[in-house]
Amino acid sequence: MKKIVVALLLMGNMLMAELTQVWVTPAFVDKKIKIIDIRTPAEWKETGIVKGSYTIMFFDEEGNFNVESFLQQLNMAVDPNKPFALLCRVGSRTGMVAEFLSDKLGYKVINLKGGIMKMIQEGYSTVPYR
Repeated sequence: MKKIVVALLLMGNMLMAELTQVWVTPAFVDKKIKIIDIRTPAEWKETGIVKGSYTIMFFDEEGNFNVESFLQQLNMAVDPNKPFALLCRVGSRTGMVAEFLSDKLGYKVINLKGGIMKMIQEGYSTVPYR
């Protein structure tokens, strides 16, 4: 099952997806669009998180993932028919996950390119992860 999902994620990167991709800025947070932070707990503790974001890990520290568990948590946090944003450290993981969610499952996803590191670089103050 994991091999199939990885193949779908990689194939999704090669397709021209109808996916919104924007460079993340501190001003994006003011738009009141739900932000899903898909990093690991260690990363959340290291840098803090965007205030009001939802922390739902996709890849663990070893690169493993559980799509079913992620989707279950995601569906409790967002309406699949409304846009929401994905955030990671620099935007690489969110690019793959966003394309998978939009292309294969029909979610309305905004990939926040540059990730939390770009926001911090631009002066955004994160809040501690608890």
